[in-house]
Amino acid sequence: MGRVFGRHRSMIDVATEQGNQSLPITAGMPDLTVGDWVVLDSEGRFHQALERLSLFSRKAPGTKVVAQLIAANVDTLFVVSSLNEDLNLNRIERYLALSAEAGVESVVVLTKVDLCDDPTAYISQVQSLDPLLSVEVVNGLDADSVNSLEPWCRTGKTIALLGSSGVGKSTLVNTLLGNSVQTTASIRQDDGKGRHTTTMRSLHFMPAGGILLDTPGMRELQLFDCEQGVKETFADINKLAKSCRFSDCQHDNEPGCAVQAAIQAGSLEARRLVSYLKLMREQALNSASLAEKRARDRELGRFYRSTQKASRKLKKGC
Repeated sequence: MGRVFGRHRSMIDVATEQGNQSLPITAGMPDLTVGDWVVLDSEGRFHQALERLSLFSRKAPGTKVVAQLIAANVDTLFVVSSLNEDLNLNRIERYLALSAEAGVESVVVLTKVDLCDDPTAYISQVQSLDPLLSVEVVNGLDADSVNSLEPWCRTGKTIALLGSSGVGKSTLVNTLLGNSVQTTASIRQDDGKGRHTTTMRSLHFMPAGGILLDTPGMRELQLFDCEQGVKETFADINKLAKSCRFSDCQHDNEPGCAVQAAIQAGSLEARRLVSYLKLMREQALNSASLAEKRARDRELGRFYRSTQKASRKLKKGC
């Protein structure tokens, strides 16, 4: 038995009781990602993958409509953002939808509190997304400050970190692990944006007993097959929508729209509705495109098999 702790172009790194080893990726393997549990045979070769308890995935960057696996078997997602101009509620909602779809607990971790004059304003913005959302404020350089995350990092738990480049993820990882396993870089002072330092997904063992999965900063995180996750993240809008006059209300200019009424009354931010509609359109478009690609692939596979069968018959006839 082993757990995948690294994924490369042609190899996977697996941690076992006997030590770490690298296995070649073969045609018979399923698509594995960091966090997967695998069974090895007596000679240390891949035998099978165990069923996943949770899975994070996204549409792969670029124009190709393919899924890209991010992490598997995660218990808690730390959504990392910094207490500066880079804090983006729309981006946080995107991560929360991904986590909700995977059925994983989310904790928003706001870093760089030591550089922020008024963290309360930022905290209020994030907490407004969901009153029950766990929000922790830390100085990633201070071990005592980071101790507030310890309850999620205990033995038997796997933590994943997601966040854009430069929000302090690598610094936070180093402090959680008690050593410098990830390089760090300062933010650009002109716009508060960060520099990308982590380049691959990796698993690390924490002093508290848990396992930490670090991921590269993601400039692009497009959703697909995530309708339920989006609806859970925007549960307030979906609750209001049930009171709309029309069941197919688009929450635009329709009469009797409870969502628009809430915006007019000041109980719902217009920004939040725009974010919800954007994510729903995005995941619907990507999901449809991916389904079409899979259908084409199946049809092409059937064509190849029928061609090979006809070719074999032709050879026998000769």
